[in-house]
Amino acid sequence: MRNVHDTITRLKAIRGRTLLQPDLIDGQLGTLSDFGSNPGALQARTHLPKSIEVGAPLVVVLHGCTQTPGGYNRSAAWSEAAEEYGFALLFPEQQRANNPNLCFNWFLPEDASRGRGEALSIRQMVAAMHERHGTDPRRTFVTGLSAGGAMAAVMLATYPEVFAGGAIIAGLPYGTARTAPEAFDRMRGHAVASPEALAAIVRSASHHEGPWPRLSVWHGTIDATVDSSNARAIVDQWARLHGLPRDPSRKGTVNGFPHRIWENEAGDEVIEEYVITGMGHGAPLNQGEGLGETAGPFMLDVGISSTRRIASFWGIAEPQPGKKEAPLSSSRSEINPHHDLKVHPGSPVLMGGPVGVQRTIEEALRAAGLMP
Repeated sequence: MRNVHDTITRLKAIRGRTLLQPDLIDGQLGTLSDFGSNPGALQARTHLPKSIEVGAPLVVVLHGCTQTPGGYNRSAAWSEAAEEYGFALLFPEQQRANNPNLCFNWFLPEDASRGRGEALSIRQMVAAMHERHGTDPRRTFVTGLSAGGAMAAVMLATYPEVFAGGAIIAGLPYGTARTAPEAFDRMRGHAVASPEALAAIVRSASHHEGPWPRLSVWHGTIDATVDSSNARAIVDQWARLHGLPRDPSRKGTVNGFPHRIWENEAGDEVIEEYVITGMGHGAPLNQGEGLGETAGPFMLDVGISSTRRIASFWGIAEPQPGKKEAPLSSSRSEINPHHDLKVHPGSPVLMGGPVGVQRTIEEALRAAGLMP
């Protein structure tokens, strides 16, 4: 692992550069206030469909670094999906006083443990939504991108009894870092624990003994901010919890992208993984299908909607077309991320060379909350 001096040296070398800021307009989102003691000092935004029913599902959406709930929602079009299928949305919002880059502090024990900090604040928001709007505690889900994806992993691990399912996009497994230097190392794919150790970390996060939430995992193969080996580690972590083998039950393609499914003994799909070939760091969108999705920084139009397919996997939206069973490699190591490379309009493919390396370092530090 890199030491603190190394991390500080890297920070000094790139500090002072301009960070691209997102559009801060909240658009369709309301505000949830007075939801509890809020030890993590977060804010909360909401979207309730015009015709929501008592007992509707609740989806918690966690934005990435430098993003806001309004900006993330506008690109990912969660509110459009909520209007169509009748589920409520909760958007926890990070504050600059907590993290200058608006990253959720997924790697700090004081924010990533049950009953503490940001994790407890989000749990309190969920309880307030159920109480005030009559949403269904049995159909509560959480998803997020990058640091938000890592925070989604925190919520699934620390409050597994609260969530029926989750989705992690370009994120990291729970409990693998406790400091900023460790977070940077894990983002680069260094020193990841064994599947057994990863599962043990989740088991120790609460007194829960199962059943465990179902999980959808998404990652780009050329992500230079959070190495794609983290997706394999997330799958391994949760497959062990569910008592599943490392190899998937089924595999195929969706919109041309490798898709793997793990089923439990009852035949239920409990884990799925999408390998988005040729995509960098961001959430996959399908801007051309009239779903309301819009490309932007870290919101990438690659021809597949993570929003709609995640909701479908959870069972709160109708099945999506484009699925095709086909023989594929069962091992991530056998998938060449640069073979048949797909580059779509709006996809920031990070190339090599001095400029690419510098950009990689900057984005990695920002995503970890280490660079302003």
